[in-house]
This record gives sequence, C-alpha cells and structure tokens, in this order.
Amino acid sequence: MAAHPHTVAFYAAQSTFSDPGELAHVYADLPTDPTELACIARDLTIHRLEDEQFGHTHPTDRLHNDAETRYIDDILRIVVERNSAPLSQRRELGDRFVGTCRDFTLLHVSFLRQAGIPARLRIGFADYWGSSGFHSDHVVTEYWDEERGWLFADAQLADPFVTDHWKVDFDPMDVPRDRFLVAGEAWQAIRERGAAPETFGLHPPAEGPFWGERYVAGNIRLDLAALNKVETLLWDVWGEDEGEPGEPLPEASREFYDRVAPVVCGEVSFEATRKLFAENDVLRTPRTVTCFAPFNGPSLVTLR
Repeated sequence: MAAHPHTVAFYAAQSTFSDPGELAHVYADLPTDPTELACIARDLTIHRLEDEQFGHTHPTDRLHNDAETRYIDDILRIVVERNSAPLSQRRELGDRFVGTCRDFTLLHVSFLRQAGIPARLRIGFADYWGSSGFHSDHVVTEYWDEERGWLFADAQLADPFVTDHWKVDFDPMDVPRDRFLVAGEAWQAIRERGAAPETFGLHPPAEGPFWGERYVAGNIRLDLAALNKVETLLWDVWGEDEGEPGEPLPEASREFYDRVAPVVCGEVSFEATRKLFAENDVLRTPRTVTCFAPFNGPSLVTLR
C-alpha cells in the first residue's frame, strides 16, 4: 500500500512538540520496530490514575506537574534526570514520568518519527477502559504500515499487566476502529446514529461535567490540531463557544461541527485537514491558549 509522498514526509518528520532537540542522542540505541517502541514508551511512563492499579503512590509534585509538560524534550529531560540509563531499560515505578494517555502516545510518536516511520496522535474515545457503554476520552498513535496502511496503536496498553487488568482482547498495536472512535466519528455517532451524548467524555457524568457534545467538539479541535502536528495538552482550550461544560452546543455550532467532522474521519485527506486548519480561526490553534490544568488551575500559555 502506498501513501502520498507529501503525507509520508510530513508525518515522518518531528513536530515542535515531538522533537527531542538537544536530547536526540538518547534515541541513538532505540529499535525501529513499532511494537518495541510502544513497549519502551510504556516502560518510561505511568499514568497518573494508575497508582492503585500498580500499588504505587505518586509524589504530589509529580502528580501535579509532570503531565503539564507539553514538549518531548522536556519530558525526556525529566526521564533522564530520574534515571540516566538508556531509554530501552524499563524504569522502576518511582523513576517514571507521571503522565496521561497523551504522554505515552507523544513518546511513541516521537520514537517512530525518529525512526522515519510516519506517525501522528489521534484524539477520540475508547470503549475499553472499564465503564460499560461509556467511551472514555483517550489518545492513541496512528502509524503507517507499508502493507496495511494507517493503524491505531495504544502504547498505554503495551504491558501485559495492563491489558490483563482491563481484559483487553485485541492487539494493542492494531486497535480496532470500532473500539477507538476518533473525535469526528464520535460526533457523527451522536448526531447521525443516535448515540447518547452522555456516553462520551472524560468519565461517567456522575463524576463531573466533562462529557457530551461540547466535550466531543473540543476533541475535534484537538484531533484536527494533532493531524497538523500541533500536539497540545488535552486541557489546552481555544475556539470555545460560550457555555458551561456539559451544556448542549448552540444549533449553529452543531451545524459547524457537522461540516468539520467528516474531514477528520475515515481516510483522512492530508490536503483537506491542512486547508481547514489553516483557514478557520475557530479551529486553528492560536499562539496563546487557555490551559485548564487539572491540579494547577487555569492559565494563559504561549506556545513555542
């Protein structure tokens, strides 16, 4: 299977967010196999909600601050300061970067791009994190396989202990596309196929307001940005309509995202995603975003 040369070249090159910069030398001994690279990303990182699962207590400063790290060079700096061993060496829990699904994925994508393999982050919703019928906010790698085309990989699952815990019954390097819906597909499921909005979000709505149409629309913006290699934090916000989290969107906004969603679904057109991002002020990531950091509170952040 062949991809357009422009597409391959774009996604095989590092972004501002995925570039190891001065720490590129720590990639020198990494393998080039996507599965092995997913395992390495997994073994350098622990999700900040995995403390109970792993029987580990995160230091408070790491719990609050690690996952606010936007750029891979800064993530790598934290990793090697805690343990200067080669990246291919599995870290003890206390030496790991305390992040989120975005961080497992950004590491994996950075490794793949350094190996010349086209890769990109995709933002959407997964149904395999334990809440029956609920689609949890999630980020996975989409990487290019010469024989099969674009595949989803979930580096967070690249540990048998984790896959067993969540009773995952598929290959984490080939996540079925009906188990992880990119944000545009989640929007279409709600708008066109009658899916309940409250079944898409950060967690079940009984625990908070981060679910529904407004949340899915925010993930469409994040996914389009990632397709353009602007791989922000998941709580970096721009282009918001007025309204509170969980509130339905105005009808004009719904119609707007009805038009946007198909561009970021299915066989994504490189040209269409680039054009939409470049020309639409609501969708394009501005230089300064509002960061709603879960622990540290909201702030304005100017991106590199």
